Amino acid sequence: MSRTLQAPVTVAFDYTRSTGPVIGRFFSGLRDGVVVGGRTSSGEVVVPPLEFDPGTHEATTDFVEVSSVGTVTSWTWVPQPVKAQPFDHPFAFALVTLDGATAPLLHALDVASPEDVTTGMRVRIRWAEERTGAITDIACFEPLAPGEAETPNEVAASAHDEAVTGVVVPVSLDYNYAASPEESLFYRGLNEGRIMGQRCPTCQKVYIPPRSACPADGTPTAEEVELSQTGTVTTFCIVNVPFLGQKITPPYVSAYVLLDGADIAVLHLILGVPAEEVRMGMRVKAVWKPKDEWTFSLENIDHFAPTGDPDADFDTYKHHL
Repeated sequence: MSRTLQAPVTVAFDYTRSTGPVIGRFFSGLRDGVVVGGRTSSGEVVVPPLEFDPGTHEATTDFVEVSSVGTVTSWTWVPQPVKAQPFDHPFAFALVTLDGATAPLLHALDVASPEDVTTGMRVRIRWAEERTGAITDIACFEPLAPGEAETPNEVAASAHDEAVTGVVVPVSLDYNYAASPEESLFYRGLNEGRIMGQRCPTCQKVYIPPRSACPADGTPTAEEVELSQTGTVTTFCIVNVPFLGQKITPPYVSAYVLLDGADIAVLHLILGVPAEEVRMGMRVKAVWKPKDEWTFSLENIDHFAPTGDPDADFDTYKHHL
């Protein structure tokens, strides 16, 4: 049996969050080179400020400017940083209680080795060169040398007057996708310019992409079937709304195409025809990218286009809607 296919996959998007008045006050302070905490009803000064008081549940309104110098209360060493961490060299994550605060703030501490970190050591904020109103405006904490004056690092004044009301945070997940043997058959076929499915020996239904067992009766599917590259539009939608990452200018059509010989439709683009002319029953054919652009992907098929043949009779595909 051929080896199953594997490929790295990255899922990423920008997460937009409105900050609200409390966190917005904190981020606005960071942008201006100031650390703002919130005082609770019990007298604690928390950084970042809590949006609601843990005792009274009222919204936080008492804000306190604290020092950018503080004390390490706990720490852990990071010997092998990973993607998107503050540094590409070993460093520490530390809980630092800033002077004027009673609760610690977690952030990176830039030191050369774990021998350079101790609980109780004095540190100060190293500000980012460009500050936008985010926690990354604090580049890291850095140690104060013994006997060094405990003065904050100088920070350039901000040119912004308006408060921070929202932040955009890139979110990314990297993983390795291992295709099943049946999926590997499908993707290898696409790399050869073929569309492969599998037939259930019990109900005789042909599935694309193939799967290890028939979802209708649970019978393992083993018979390989090369499918036609023509089919019928069973249902569709016209995409009129632009979105991030969109490769085609709206309007365009995304449709389910029931390939001849298959019992399940595949989702793909319909191009080569005005969107308003696409209809259920339209006969279409696969249009492939140039062969030198093929990979193990359904994107080898650039789109489906009308064949010019008469529309299929509704009875031939009504059970596949």
